[in-house]
Amino acid sequence: MSGRADDGPADVVLCPGGPMLLRGEHVVVDDAGTRHTTTRPVTAVCRCCRSGRLPWCDGTHKVLPPEQRP
Repeated sequence: MSGRADDGPADVVLCPGGPMLLRGEHVVVDDAGTRHTTTRPVTAVCRCCRSGRLPWCDGTHKVLPPEQRP
């Protein structure tokens, strides 16, 4: 789950077969319930659930067969 830290509308881009890109400051809540505030201009959040750096994308989706990509 994610949303803007200031409760404004989220600027989200879903990359086909890849991550969710968040532009600006957001709060991302991981599976353990830990809240992560992003401060980078663009942050890539994993959608394939196979990243070694969850909740962040590490590019693992690039080596998955197309049928296993988000």
